[in-house]
Amino acid sequence: MNKRQARLAGVLFTSALLLAGPARAEGFAPTKPVTMVVGFAPGGAADAAARLIAKKLGENIGQTVIIDNKAGAGGNIAHQFVATGPADGTMLLFGSVGPLTIAPHVMKVRYDPFKDLAPVSGGVNFPNVLVVHKGLGVKTLAEFVALAKKKPGGVDFASTGAGSASHLAGELFNQRAGIDMVHVPYKGGAPAMQDLIGERVASYFSAPPTALPQVEAGRLIPLATTGLTRPAYMPDIPTVAESGYPGFEALNWYAFVAPGKTPAPILDRWNQEIVKVLNDREVKDALNKHGLTPQPTTRAELTDFMRKEDAKWGSIVRDRKITAD
Repeated sequence: MNKRQARLAGVLFTSALLLAGPARAEGFAPTKPVTMVVGFAPGGAADAAARLIAKKLGENIGQTVIIDNKAGAGGNIAHQFVATGPADGTMLLFGSVGPLTIAPHVMKVRYDPFKDLAPVSGGVNFPNVLVVHKGLGVKTLAEFVALAKKKPGGVDFASTGAGSASHLAGELFNQRAGIDMVHVPYKGGAPAMQDLIGERVASYFSAPPTALPQVEAGRLIPLATTGLTRPAYMPDIPTVAESGYPGFEALNWYAFVAPGKTPAPILDRWNQEIVKVLNDREVKDALNKHGLTPQPTTRAELTDFMRKEDAKWGSIVRDRKITAD
């Protein structure tokens, strides 16, 4: 081989490498089990949704999708874990509103949601429902606000912890209604609900699956939901927005993200697969039965949504001077 032929062979080899990289990513298909990390314990809404989606996802791609529950610190442990995880397409995170757009404003976290994690697709969302115990003597949101204004600092609300979605829903309502409810943080929904039923705390922006059985049993009174529209499973309960506070919205949401250095073609493939699952009629019906609304998006749409949520909750944290203490 002369020099001219050698140079030509080198150019062809280099070109082949440049073309092969994207081609391999474009045709990405996991060759070993995929891990879907969930930041909460088994049995809750997040875990139930992740397992429903993982089962169908595994069937579609012909590979096992393993749920890895890494509960603790309001989901922050799981987000930190995935932020430093393998960026080869074998790890996904069922991320949530708190660690992705609230916690970084409230406490020191060891990850940047917009650098160390890569958006893949929206997952599911659901509103909270503001419930009060019967002894409070109110039956409407207007009566609740009137009571809070009559007794500044005399009405409290429970949450699943400082910086949680239920906490920020209450602080957003404090701001919009011009009241000053006192925040009472708990280490989860179960103890918060227990104290509400026992009338040791006045109110709670609760997840519907936790609140509705108590409402149906006549132990609690629902005042309003926190989405822009009434959920199909709570058609008779008005929204905060339609009760005098236009535009009020405080959703719990979960979205799929991956380690930040995961190549774009792999992220695109996962987006296609997850959107396909979330649009599956059987999966949608199963999620709806759990009170969850599928929220499939493009990667760009999820990025935009997360930045808007980040700005919204960051503003509330600063305005209300919220800390993790």
